[in-house]
Amino acid sequence: MNDVTDNKDLRRRPVDDRILTRESWKVFQIMAEFVEGFERLSSIAPSVSVFGSARTQPDNEYYKLAEAISRELSDAGFSVVSGGGPGIMEAANKGAHAGKSSSIGLNIILPHEQVGNVYQDIALNFRHFFSRKVMFVKYASAYVVLPGGFGTLDELAEILTLIQTGKTRRIPIILVGSKFWEGLIEWFKDSMVKEGTINAEDLNMFKIIDEPKGVVDAIFKHYEHRKFEPSAEETEKMLHL
Repeated sequence: MNDVTDNKDLRRRPVDDRILTRESWKVFQIMAEFVEGFERLSSIAPSVSVFGSARTQPDNEYYKLAEAISRELSDAGFSVVSGGGPGIMEAANKGAHAGKSSSIGLNIILPHEQVGNVYQDIALNFRHFFSRKVMFVKYASAYVVLPGGFGTLDELAEILTLIQTGKTRRIPIILVGSKFWEGLIEWFKDSMVKEGTINAEDLNMFKIIDEPKGVVDAIFKHYEHRKFEPSAEETEKMLHL
């Protein structure tokens, strides 16, 4: 009787060397995305990453709110970073572009939906969501999250996870649109906290604020007794994002 190892080897599919070579070379493309991101974004501090749906139309209240918040942030001295696409992302870049500080778009190349907006002072293009997500976190002094879909939830869950696990520094996370978020927050409380999958204190990682000035004030309050830049200890921690 053949041993288990031999049986497993017999079940392995033959490797296509062309596919393996192509996948190996993808490493260099990924490296290039990180290098370009680090080089072009290292000087944008302080900055705020703004998230929301690509499908939100310009006449929507949340589009207008994202534009107003981003204008307030830009005039207060924050670069504004969005996903570079339409909808809330466009509103964020539009508001920032009209203000005093930089408007930045971290564009993702997709088969559909994502088309870069025209309000970006700095535009980077990514093929990989994971390298793009690092750039959203690495230079952000705060996260502002407006109503969105799975992508927005992904970005929100990412920053909550990184802070909860101590992989990045604690920054303000502000959810905008209380009516939109209230069901999710109640589910956090009634299901996740109740089942013990998160602690009740984890809910303190974010605030819900609906007014543009309130968003900016909350960010400044967080940094009232410290600098916007990460400390030496935080910088070391963030090398391992």
